Amino acid sequence: MDIRNIAIIAHVDHGKTTLVDQLLRQSGAFRDHQQVAERALDRNDLERERGITILAKCASVVWKDTRINIVDTPGHADFGGEVERILNMVDGALVLVDAAEGVLPQTKFVVGKALAQGLRPIVVINKIDRQDARADEVHEEIFDLFAALGASDAQLDFPMLYASGRQGWADLEQVGPRKDLSALFDLVLRHVPAPRVNENAPFAMVASILDYDNYLGRVLTGRLEQGRARLNMPLRVLRADGSTVETGRLTKLMAFRGLDRVPVEEAEAGDIIAIAGLAEATVPDTIGALELGLPLHATPVDPPTLAMTFRINDGPLGGREGKKVTSRQIRDRLFRESEGNVAIKISESSESEAFEVAGRGELQLGVLIEQMRREGFELSIGRPRVITRLNPETGEREEPIEEALIDVDEPYSGVVVDKMSRRKGELQDMRPSGGGKVRLTFLIPSRGLIGYHGEFLTDTRGTGIMNRLFAGYGPWRGTIEGRRNGSLISNADGEAIHYSLFYLQERGALFVHPGEKVYVGMIIGEHSRGSDLEVNPIKEKKLTNIRAAGKDDAMLLVPPRRMSLEQAIAYVEDDELVEVTPTAVRLRKRYLDPHERKRFERREAEAAA
Repeated sequence: MDIRNIAIIAHVDHGKTTLVDQLLRQSGAFRDHQQVAERALDRNDLERERGITILAKCASVVWKDTRINIVDTPGHADFGGEVERILNMVDGALVLVDAAEGVLPQTKFVVGKALAQGLRPIVVINKIDRQDARADEVHEEIFDLFAALGASDAQLDFPMLYASGRQGWADLEQVGPRKDLSALFDLVLRHVPAPRVNENAPFAMVASILDYDNYLGRVLTGRLEQGRARLNMPLRVLRADGSTVETGRLTKLMAFRGLDRVPVEEAEAGDIIAIAGLAEATVPDTIGALELGLPLHATPVDPPTLAMTFRINDGPLGGREGKKVTSRQIRDRLFRESEGNVAIKISESSESEAFEVAGRGELQLGVLIEQMRREGFELSIGRPRVITRLNPETGEREEPIEEALIDVDEPYSGVVVDKMSRRKGELQDMRPSGGGKVRLTFLIPSRGLIGYHGEFLTDTRGTGIMNRLFAGYGPWRGTIEGRRNGSLISNADGEAIHYSLFYLQERGALFVHPGEKVYVGMIIGEHSRGSDLEVNPIKEKKLTNIRAAGKDDAMLLVPPRRMSLEQAIAYVEDDELVEVTPTAVRLRKRYLDPHERKRFERREAEAAA
């Protein structure tokens, strides 16, 4: 059977997974009357809750006697490592662009990677049924993007379709029959080349995706680059340097049929397959026949730009809410994650019982922490910090720089420009984007964006949209102002009392409810001033035999400010930690004892002097 391998790439929320749903339905991959959830490929709980794709996944359809393997990729820049690996498995790509939002930073990122691989993408302008669609302008934006990224003449001559993934149609013209996706299927068969493979060479594939199955264990997915894979054939696994990792037998061989991985006896070159039963093989090792002499080429992945310290939870409430609390359990889980996720790097920290975790961004690391807390882990997480490097030519210190693309209502553009410039952002472009909105483009150090998103939403009354993308390294831009407000710190252990919190709310915004457990050194609120303040949240009212009718009823509390995990991670300062358990996210000082905190502050001041 003929084979086509394609990836679907786009900016987050431009409709990739919804379009894949329709491709599966219209190709007959689902049985009649089969109940299938929306966004069927987003199987992970976090993906469903957040409405984003986190892990790349494969599906397969048959159209006109040709098998089309489809890989759905993440759209968020933090998960770019997934996209880079996937492009090694495919011979074509569908680039989805929202008909209203147009080209956004992640579009630029994924298209750049696809063009560098030599792929000739098919462009799909999606959501053409939106009232604010501007298909012609978006077409020009896409052409300009391809040209700016150095596309060849063949790549610039890209075919284009107009589509609505939700309604399930795609047409070559803006005003078409709008019936089904047959125009898209036919274009894939015409435009995407069949895999260029050597069927007579020894079996070999590069592992591109590693995931875990409750029944199969470790499952490695990749494209069969050469030869044929047969069940029970002997295997060897090679690292990039040619060293042998392990040898074994091909005991479990699977191919993709619809949404499912189906056991097969044999697979031919060019197909995307999954192998289980290997104990050491990982991404991006080469799995091949015993006679294979050299590993296959694997594209290197961009390095991490952000790091956090993962520690054991050594607070007074440690061990009460989770089942996995030891440094050994945390270590094993982190190193297992780094096996399959090549964009994450784990190393031992200089501190005891702590680990350095480096990744692409706050969202990627936040997703890892959220997965771990759902698995029963307790952790304390330090403030994110950027990974700097020395310029090999000049010897200057350089830091990661990001391109931030911001869409805001015109009245809020002034405050956004002011805040971004304070954080060392440089305004590159400012243009109206229709509907009373302005599109601002900045180059800003990654440090400057840590903790800014919540402030940005407040400044724009929740209407602003910010997209960001790693743009490269640039000279260190000096000190960036951090949080302006200090913390309200508990000086007692116990449960927060309504009476005490009522009087403390005059000092600033609170983070805790009455009845919530607090301890010495825990951050229970944000001080209205720039300094930290120690307070007593468990102080009770002195009882007398005199009562003023109705006085206690008037003690109304402002609802506390509750932070999501990502907000808490972005909020803390260098001397603070986020305590994460299966049931709670708390903020605390790194040193709980006030005397120890003062000694630490003195040491920091002496070091800075």
